[in-house]
Amino acid sequence: MGRKEDNIAKAKDLMNKLSRIRNIGIAAHIDHGKTTFSDNLLAGCGMMSEDLAGKQLVLDYEGQEQDRGITINTASASMVHSFEGKDYLINLLDTPGHVDFGGDVTRAMRAVDGAIVLVCAVEGAMPQTETVIRQAIREKVKPVLFINKVDRLINELKVTPEEMQQRFVKIIQKYNQLLNNIVPEDLKDKWDVKVEDGTVAFGSAYYNWAISASYMKKTGLSFKDIYEYCHKDDQKTLAKKSPIHEVILDMVIDHLPSPQEAQKYRIPHIWRGDQESTLGKSMIECKENGPLALMVTKIILDPHAGEIAVGRMYSGKIERGQELYVAGMPNKNRVQQVNVMVAIDRIPVDFVSAGNIVAATGIRDAIAGSTVTDDPEAEPFERIVHVSDPVVTVAVEAKNMKDLPKLIEVLRSISKADPSIQVQINQETGENLMSGMGELHLEITEYRIRNDYKLDIVTSEPIVVYRETVGKTSPHKFEGKSPNKHNRFYIEVEPLPDNIVKALHDNVIPENVKKHKNEVAKILQELGMTKELAKGVFAIRGLNMMADTTKGIQYLFETRELIKEAFDEVMKSGPTASEPCQGVLVRLVDAKLHEDAIHRGPAQVIPAARNAIYGSITISDPVILEPMQKVFISTPQELMGDASRELNQRRAEVKDMKTEGDSVNIDSKAPVAEMFGFASAIRSATGGRVLWNTENVGFEPMPKHLQDEVIKQVRERKGLKPEPYPAEYYLD
Repeated sequence: MGRKEDNIAKAKDLMNKLSRIRNIGIAAHIDHGKTTFSDNLLAGCGMMSEDLAGKQLVLDYEGQEQDRGITINTASASMVHSFEGKDYLINLLDTPGHVDFGGDVTRAMRAVDGAIVLVCAVEGAMPQTETVIRQAIREKVKPVLFINKVDRLINELKVTPEEMQQRFVKIIQKYNQLLNNIVPEDLKDKWDVKVEDGTVAFGSAYYNWAISASYMKKTGLSFKDIYEYCHKDDQKTLAKKSPIHEVILDMVIDHLPSPQEAQKYRIPHIWRGDQESTLGKSMIECKENGPLALMVTKIILDPHAGEIAVGRMYSGKIERGQELYVAGMPNKNRVQQVNVMVAIDRIPVDFVSAGNIVAATGIRDAIAGSTVTDDPEAEPFERIVHVSDPVVTVAVEAKNMKDLPKLIEVLRSISKADPSIQVQINQETGENLMSGMGELHLEITEYRIRNDYKLDIVTSEPIVVYRETVGKTSPHKFEGKSPNKHNRFYIEVEPLPDNIVKALHDNVIPENVKKHKNEVAKILQELGMTKELAKGVFAIRGLNMMADTTKGIQYLFETRELIKEAFDEVMKSGPTASEPCQGVLVRLVDAKLHEDAIHRGPAQVIPAARNAIYGSITISDPVILEPMQKVFISTPQELMGDASRELNQRRAEVKDMKTEGDSVNIDSKAPVAEMFGFASAIRSATGGRVLWNTENVGFEPMPKHLQDEVIKQVRERKGLKPEPYPAEYYLD
């Protein structure tokens, strides 16, 4: 039996020994060396050949990832490692570092209990590092630190042993500071990393060695020895004496929690159901024989097996032939195969139990982010909050008309596998829109459609997605009449305070108001809303709310669901540019209803309420919000002028400029709409000698003088009249 087969047998054996399982993710800034690092961990555990480790990139198995040298899919792999005489099963999820694939990182964090944050010793903590720490903490995932590329400090930057230690101290301080800015009060200072307790490791993923304080004690190696080996360029011996997988996996087992420990504090955080119910208790205790609860974090499309749902089992066990429900879907799904993933191999097993990562086929209704249970009434997990929303859109058409049905099918399965891609299929106009996190995200998705699905497509130039909001409270209430003139609704709108918009975005406020009415009212009052208004909130759509502040109006309760439909419709496409609304509070202040139910049906109520909301937004200083990006540039001093010029042409606002050695770091913010083609422009302006990255930071009001032109362009593109309708239009 080979070492790999032996490991697979051990892994199957460890699956239900909860204290011996660790579910971990690796998260870092792009190009800090994550994939090379995870390869070496696998090789060390005998899952692939050691010579190829770091060159083979097992977890980057798509041709596209290998061509571009970046990780796009979160791959998962299980391995067995022995520590202090016992075997442990480690389930590892490798995540992408590029900002366009941030959605994948967030979803992976939901499935794991611990994370290794990788920081490059030369570059230090980068903007994306902060984002990944924030994503981990938001899911209550405990991080430890690995400082990579130490060999470059010694051999390229020629630092002395003292300078090297000073640099480490600086990186660790910065990391702990970032961490403590984000963690909840009860964890302050508890999750800090320190060299002396072994929660920090240093090393080189490329050369396969690492070291930590605990491992130094074990082997008697010292800092000086390590410096000497690198200095003499004998990293091979170092890799034999202090192999990376030993050091890191020891650290994981020693300092990161088992599912049994982690689910106690993670379940109350990621699930809003009743903690005392059978399911609640079973998840908190991570019971194998309780009700089934599985959180799907990824869908892999396999040409032979179809859709494979990968996710974390929080309770119960999943077996072949079992009939399960996907929350929010009516039909049962029959599980066809249950597997564990070892690098790119799927190993079929009889069942997978709570606390493990599973890859199952046959769960057709699942998308990444779905809850799978054996009880259709079970409370689903919290929706996964992504750090940024899709902000760039392209129109996609099939090159040949006959491929249209195939295109629609392909777009649907793509948005299933990557929920950060949003697809709008419009059968009437034949326009199919695909929105993603950025240009690269869309480029790669287009590449997949052409190559993996063998479909010829034509795509438009990328366009930006805007949002609509209001600048002030309505000067007066706006009346909407029903077509039969028997029903009237009076509406006012106002901007929703920023702290409430943020709470909606961060999922602090449950979206299902009906189910969590009291909780919603309580949170809104804590955020400063008046008691009366908070109690009146009856609908939430995206980052908008609707409240009913009327008193004693007959029949109103029966028509509320219809008013909610009208509200949903307007929030999906506002009156100014037919773009989604954000940060709007809609108040129903009065209504007159016909006493006969037949005269206040959907055909009467929906248009009346819709016109009242549209009209009210129109008189409340409508504002267009545009998506913004943080742009971080590191450039040699002599090229600073060229880099600044590139930014200035793009309406960028420079926040900060710092000089470090002979390079300048520019921290700025620019509208996404102005950033198209930035990659090639900055490369040619600086001869490719500049490092830069971007991160989406939400929407901000567009300068007034540009607004009319943009509204006109967007409306014409959508086939609407160039000018928005005046308020009078909605009075009839």
